[in-house]
Amino acid sequence: MQISRVSAIAALWLSGTTAVTALAEAANRPDAQNHEDPIIVTATRTAQTADAALASVTVISREDIERRQARSVQDLLRGTHGIDVSNNGGPGKSTFMRMRGTESDHILVLIDGIKVGNATSGTTPFENIPIEQIERIEIVRGPRSSLYGSEAIGGVIQIFTRKGDGSGGLKPSFSFGGGSYGSLNGSVGLSGGGKQGWFNLTASGRGTEGFNACSGTASAGCFSGSPDPDRDGYRNVAGSARAGYRFKNGLEIDANFMQSEGKTEFDASDPFPGFISPNKSELVQQVFGGSAKYSPMEFWRFNLIAGRSRDNLDSLNGRVLTSRFNTMRDTISLLNDFTLHKHHLLTVGMDYQHDLVESTTAFTENSRSNWGVFGQYQTTIAKHDAQLSIRHDDNEQFGSRVTGGAGWGYAITNKVRLTANFGSAFKAPTFNELYFPISGNSNLDPEDSLSYEFGTRGKMDWGNWSLNVYETRIDDLIAYNIASNKIENINKARIRGLEATVSTQIKGWQFNGNLTFLDPTNRSSGTSKGNILPRRAEQSFRLDADRHFGKYRLGAMFLAEGERFDDLENTRKLDSYVKFDLRAEYELSKHWRLQGRIENLFNEHYETAAFFNQPGRNFFATLRYQP
Repeated sequence: MQISRVSAIAALWLSGTTAVTALAEAANRPDAQNHEDPIIVTATRTAQTADAALASVTVISREDIERRQARSVQDLLRGTHGIDVSNNGGPGKSTFMRMRGTESDHILVLIDGIKVGNATSGTTPFENIPIEQIERIEIVRGPRSSLYGSEAIGGVIQIFTRKGDGSGGLKPSFSFGGGSYGSLNGSVGLSGGGKQGWFNLTASGRGTEGFNACSGTASAGCFSGSPDPDRDGYRNVAGSARAGYRFKNGLEIDANFMQSEGKTEFDASDPFPGFISPNKSELVQQVFGGSAKYSPMEFWRFNLIAGRSRDNLDSLNGRVLTSRFNTMRDTISLLNDFTLHKHHLLTVGMDYQHDLVESTTAFTENSRSNWGVFGQYQTTIAKHDAQLSIRHDDNEQFGSRVTGGAGWGYAITNKVRLTANFGSAFKAPTFNELYFPISGNSNLDPEDSLSYEFGTRGKMDWGNWSLNVYETRIDDLIAYNIASNKIENINKARIRGLEATVSTQIKGWQFNGNLTFLDPTNRSSGTSKGNILPRRAEQSFRLDADRHFGKYRLGAMFLAEGERFDDLENTRKLDSYVKFDLRAEYELSKHWRLQGRIENLFNEHYETAAFFNQPGRNFFATLRYQP
């Protein structure tokens, strides 16, 4: 059921509070328990517990990945509160994440501290990030430009590759699985180390025959030529390596490398005679870098991070190359933490970024650099926590930008906390927007935003809960102007939302649920003013349940997402859908596990992008070895 603009916002606090209270009362049992609070680094670029963060954060561990039996990053993140996922036809197809109603290029993505993404499109190909290489994912919602610079309007997602635990000895790992759509997955790994050193090596492969990605017709949809209802497959081979060492003087070094090569098939389009449209693509993602941490003095600790990321995309029709977009990004970051007092931490940092584009398309400019400096102050006084940050970016293309942020927390009791956050943010124009032939506009300004957020959270004997409301206003949104045949700063948006979460244990069952209401409104002048921004569900709800029964583990996931629109004019509606998954695991021995999952049990037909199919009912089984 669609909620109107006025009633949606009026009901945000009431609905969210009711949902959390109801779940909390049902969960208030003596057999409930809390999970260990993880250490995160993404929210403030300093180490802190997730519970101490003033921002809304989520940590997904390796244990969570394997428990959920997720086979891709989009599969793992779908239904996470604050995140909308749209996919163009199954595994390996273009996948876009939107956080808190912002655009898909308003999320800053890091892998082991190295900024990744395509400099021409501005987005990150999540579909090609191999999930078997991931140790954990940290998600931070809300603006973070005052710490990271461009793109962090909606939030930050940082992915950490697998790392040896340093517990001593060599530990091999192995997994192999298969299932519907002719799908096969496999991985092998070796990790080891001791108190001072650690390493991990992992290789993985994934292949699927897929299904027909496009459900369009000869006159509408993902192609405009003759329908091509064949299976559109995907193949991926990936590997990662990570190693580190801690010297006796306290110096700690860490090096990391990851490469993922994917090939995906899709349906070609024929917009006019003589045009050769691609029907497959080959993509290579590569990230390598390193860090060094050291404390020259008791009150001073620095962290140097440097690396390079590559995003190479070849589009082909058969064996004929139709286009090539290769981008390379070099980054260097120097962070200095000064402990002024036990509860006063000052961080001063510098970031350098250089982007380079190599393409079959002739761009007016193919490189640019950005320097950024920032400062952050964190303090705790009595029951109050505060965080202040400011940053200055100097970009070779558009000049200077200053952003700031402020956060406040107050402990009402030892178990309940209030938070408030404010932040400004920006997103620099991409190379496509600036320099693409004919439509590019080198006079574009960055997109700017202001965000406000208020929240409360509790860590109780029966479990954890949180409730956050926010508003983000974005100006100078970049869009194509039909009248001028140019890309221009012509759009505006106002986004309001509510997110509620609860985690508890009842009679041995672990429940994790979240509820999201979103009002992403187009505030641009013209006929689309007041419309819903495309591909954002206005309501979503996810509930996971898991329980051990001796050597068995059973689990289920229920996901419901409201209707959305596929276009700015709100003329093409995508229906709401409900998806139900089941999973099971059996412990064959101390180190061997057999897992099985049925996805989309009731064979729900749904689309997250118009005319692009999503998986029907399917199953997958996996055998795992992990000492």
